[in-house]
Amino acid sequence: MGKNREKSERIIAFALLTVLAVITLLPILWIIISSFKVESEVIQAGGFMFFPKTWTLENYAAILSFSNKQLPVYYWFMNSFIVSGIQTVLAVLVFSLSAYAYAKLHFKGRDFIFISMMFLSSFPAITNIIPMYKIMHNLHWLNHLVALIVPGLAGVYNIFLIRQFMLSIPDSLLESARIDGAGELYIYRHIMVPCCKPILIAVGLFTFTGSWNDFLWPSIAINNLDRLTLTAGLQLAKGVYGNKIAQMSTIATIAIIPMIILYLFTQNYFVKGINISSGVKG
Repeated sequence: MGKNREKSERIIAFALLTVLAVITLLPILWIIISSFKVESEVIQAGGFMFFPKTWTLENYAAILSFSNKQLPVYYWFMNSFIVSGIQTVLAVLVFSLSAYAYAKLHFKGRDFIFISMMFLSSFPAITNIIPMYKIMHNLHWLNHLVALIVPGLAGVYNIFLIRQFMLSIPDSLLESARIDGAGELYIYRHIMVPCCKPILIAVGLFTFTGSWNDFLWPSIAINNLDRLTLTAGLQLAKGVYGNKIAQMSTIATIAIIPMIILYLFTQNYFVKGINISSGVKG
């Protein structure tokens, strides 16, 4: 009786999750399919889940053309990739070093500084826009990609995640290395980083996704058309292709595909990284 009930619950749960997955994936699938249609077919199809009669790459050729000076999507894509890639690498390095200091090093005021950072991170991010803009202006970084990279290196929540993961690593392992003469950087590089690989990859995924999808800050910090990121450029594309569904779907697909590829290659580490039992010291 118990086994039948458990089996029924699993079937119901699976059916519910399947329905939710279909509801989530249908709009994305429709956007991708529409990017391979000519505009007349999109309008005739009524706009949902109709495959094109003739698959075409004309939309991609027009959107990604170097001669498209009005909407340089190619440059937007490259800017997004450069900003997200560099920010991810630097962020994982900065976050992991900070987390190591807060988790395994002992210095005066360590806990107070960490708690203060956590408290400040509770403020809405929008409140930082004006001071951050002023700082970028004083550093003469506005309208440069560095203005999009550096602010993303202050992710307190990601430091918290890595710190909690590091707390689960026995201190005796580090003490043994110190007795053998290992320095802190050696311990960090050869012990902590390999042990924290799942959470570091998960944080890298969070950082890359957040940077790639960021719209507000790039729209404020960048005025040069060629230096915009893809997400910020979508607003300009809406003004040009607002009534052309196929072209807008093409630009949206270009923005979506890298996220899909990234998740497919990192999903195992992503699941391990967000597992509470492996990331929080009990």
